[in-house]
Amino acid sequence: MSAKRYMEEFKIEAFKQVTERGHAVVDVSARLGVSGHSLYQCVKQYKRVNKERDTLKKAAAYFAKESG
Repeated sequence: MSAKRYMEEFKIEAFKQVTERGHAVVDVSARLGVSGHSLYQCVKQYKRVNKERDTLKKAAAYFAKESG
């Protein structure tokens, strides 16, 4: 039996509901009809990606300042 796959936009919206709007994972997962485990994994993945993106932005700003 294969795992259910969700579209990227769906995952991002679920992530935003938890992180930006402050909704509980349990509430969001029930409302969207996904398992709590799946939503926790999604939140964990996107937090890591956002952290990496923020680090790269800071590095780019630093090097732009140094070269200018």
